[in-house]
Amino acid sequence: MKTQTYCFALLFSAVLFVSCDSEEIKQIIENPPLTEQEVIAGLRQALTVGTDTAVSIVSKVDGYYKDEIIKIFLPPEADIIVDNMNNPLLVAVGITDLVENAILAMNRAAEDAATEALPVFVDAITSMTVADAFGILNGDDTSATHYLRENTYWQLKEAFQPKIGNSLNKPLVGGVSANEAWSTLTTAYNNVAQFVPGWNPVNTELDDYTTRKALDGLFVKVADEEKDIRTDPVARVTDLLERVFGGG
Repeated sequence: MKTQTYCFALLFSAVLFVSCDSEEIKQIIENPPLTEQEVIAGLRQALTVGTDTAVSIVSKVDGYYKDEIIKIFLPPEADIIVDNMNNPLLVAVGITDLVENAILAMNRAAEDAATEALPVFVDAITSMTVADAFGILNGDDTSATHYLRENTYWQLKEAFQPKIGNSLNKPLVGGVSANEAWSTLTTAYNNVAQFVPGWNPVNTELDDYTTRKALDGLFVKVADEEKDIRTDPVARVTDLLERVFGGG
């Protein structure tokens, strides 16, 4: 009787082992491990989708201006103007409208320049190595954005700044350019500041500041798109993205 019980238990264990092993084999067959080629192709595709979407968002009208997260405000040097907007002397020269016109024009310049990012992003994406790809895949939810920032920032700045400079001189808002709006604002303030102790003149150039803020905003949007692809199946618009980021 003991021998029969032992044999039955042994047979049951063997069947269970074979069953589990078969299930594991089935899983491997249905969802084989990712290859290096799949990982790098998936990361390139994710970056392409993410950067295309981000650029399309920020380059449209109000892409910067009506997004409170990336909206470009006046340079820090102009804080003294903003902080004293209710001063009767500045109210008398229409400072509120001048400030808003300058802010709107700066954001329009950033929107106008944003498409310059795409070819720079493409170069960085196509030059990604296998080591880069696995580092991004196993990194945090903005590792791909960090990779792009590390590998494209200075090229983007070089591409953006001339376009930003041209855009700042374009009459993008009511026939007035950002530089004209800024000049009108700072001239109005400086004319008053000379009579007020402690108010220093403001003479900041806009192109470098606006370029840096435009790039900061662009990378915020790239990071948002990356997070979506990593966490939201709906954002994985191809089978390859689902396989790489969806775990199979």
